[in-house]
Amino acid sequence: MRTDRLVAVLLLLQRREQVTAAEVARELEVSERTARRDLDALATAGVPVYSVQGRGGGWRLVGGARTDLSGLTAGEARALFLLAGQASAATTPTVKAALRKLVRALPEPFRAQAEAAASSLVTDPQRWGASRIEHRPPPFLDALQDAVIRGVQVQLGYVDRTGTGTERTVHPLGIVAKGPSWYLVAATGAGRRTFRIDRVSSVAPTDEPVHRPEDFDLAESWREIADGIDRRRTPLEVHAVCAPEAMGRLRLALGERLDVGGATPDGRVEVVIRGRDEYVLAGELAWLAEWLEVTGPPGVRDHLAAIGAALVRRYG
Repeated sequence: MRTDRLVAVLLLLQRREQVTAAEVARELEVSERTARRDLDALATAGVPVYSVQGRGGGWRLVGGARTDLSGLTAGEARALFLLAGQASAATTPTVKAALRKLVRALPEPFRAQAEAAASSLVTDPQRWGASRIEHRPPPFLDALQDAVIRGVQVQLGYVDRTGTGTERTVHPLGIVAKGPSWYLVAATGAGRRTFRIDRVSSVAPTDEPVHRPEDFDLAESWREIADGIDRRRTPLEVHAVCAPEAMGRLRLALGERLDVGGATPDGRVEVVIRGRDEYVLAGELAWLAEWLEVTGPPGVRDHLAAIGAALVRRYG
């Protein structure tokens, strides 16, 4: 994972006065090209890393390696941990251990916000539906993320899907990038809620602290939210058995709408496939007829039979 390497490179820079791309490559067991890209990525993220050209050159931290990363400003520390936090939904124990070490190396005033930044953002690359439209980050994204990191409540203006505008005080808990869309996960007087950030009309931070549940984990919370939304969007469940050699095709075609069960006595795999419409779902599955047998509901089997008969009439 790239996040592992970025944190490792920074810790390496802290320990040594200067490193070369070749030294980083040897230490992390990557190519020199990859090491240079990682060093450039740290600089791009706002970490005060610079290169020394010429013979005897290399890469250094501004302020020297014996400053315990005191060369980092509060904003730069946040930038680094935001970079690491984008992979938080899949962060490994190794990455978490490295982040804990780095937090201890930061100056005391930066630690709380660095830790908050690392857990403030989750990236979920799976898009809703089949949309391929790209959107720019919404106007109030930075203000909301700043409120999450500082741990302050905000007065939120919001326009729902019907066009009705409301204003409420919320406790920002985290930001999620879901494909091209951005969401705020927040606690409200009515419980935990999710807000699409492109529908936010105003953000006014307050001086009141956020009441954050002690056991709150943004990645886990988002998995529960996304699963609930997916199930509401795809209420139809199709039961089937699939040949093992076609499971890769099935996963590629269906993504998160596929639930995999156990093996059947004949060696096939039980699966549950979610969708919205029997006819549309039958069309999606027809090309897998050689490997997939739908066992229910009967309506989907009937549509598959009709599709097969139409293909035979057309091409038989």
